[in-house]
Amino acid sequence: MEANTDLTTHALIFGLTAIDIATVLTAIAAFAMLVAVYSVATVRDPMRGRVKALQERREQLKAGITASRRRTKVAAKAEATNQMRQVLKKLKVLQDEQAKVAAVQLSQAGIRSKDAVVTLLFCRLVLPFAFGAVAAFLVYGMDLAAGYSDPVQAGMVMGGIFLGYKAPDIFVTNLKSKRTDAIRKGLPDALDLLVICAEAGLTVDAAFNRVSKELGKGFPELADEFALTAIELGFLQERRQAYENLSQRVDLESLRGVVTTLVQTEKYGTPLASALRVLSGEFRNERMMRAEEKAARLPAIMTVPLILFILPVLFIVILGPAACSIGDALG
Repeated sequence: MEANTDLTTHALIFGLTAIDIATVLTAIAAFAMLVAVYSVATVRDPMRGRVKALQERREQLKAGITASRRRTKVAAKAEATNQMRQVLKKLKVLQDEQAKVAAVQLSQAGIRSKDAVVTLLFCRLVLPFAFGAVAAFLVYGMDLAAGYSDPVQAGMVMGGIFLGYKAPDIFVTNLKSKRTDAIRKGLPDALDLLVICAEAGLTVDAAFNRVSKELGKGFPELADEFALTAIELGFLQERRQAYENLSQRVDLESLRGVVTTLVQTEKYGTPLASALRVLSGEFRNERMMRAEEKAARLPAIMTVPLILFILPVLFIVILGPAACSIGDALG
């Protein structure tokens, strides 16, 4: 017993004993559980911020104070964006083709600001130098890679430069994939609501507007896209352009099929409700097949955690008392 106590006392990891490490891990687990409970208990309405922003904008337009006389955060941000735009123009980086591609990527990620295109291109220009400088400081200045050869150290610096160049695209791609998945989940329900609105006699504009209001809390991303499409259907000269803009803003093959169906109904006068009902059934079957595919992959995915984490614990719990008894008998 005294030997075990001395072993626990003298076995230090970063100056901490095993009991200290277990206490810290327990405190972290308890804090994570409290954060999870708090996040579940305080779920906020995703449309509340959007509605509040629209109301503030409407009040500003009524009062005629759109252009603020004092230097605000918006003005400072606009000035910084103008400076970045001037730098890009001087370096001949801000080209029309690159700006169009960046605008499409940002719109698919849910960012529709024109200034965001300039910010993205400026980050592509600046971040490689910043990441490369940090990597060079860590490798050569602080000698963190002193045990490696010179080619390996140079490769680390080049890796930092490459990571700085790809970091903005990785960030935008991550936002785009999350938003696309959220829209994919809500598309079958949105089509069912469109079918109900079409059978009730509403026009396409009113149907999109109504569906966007109904989907605001459950699927805010899809609700925003439908609301914007309803606005474009109201003021664009060609309604087909509004549908094409919708398919361009969302990188989803199933939504392109919906847009094609809407364009055909506008052109040939085919019944909208029946076509949307067929698409809704197909999308629901596709969602069910995707869920079944994930369920079929679950045993293979759980094999590695089962072997690494669960089976050793079971062996310790089951064979531990027997091993202790055998050790006491032999001792």
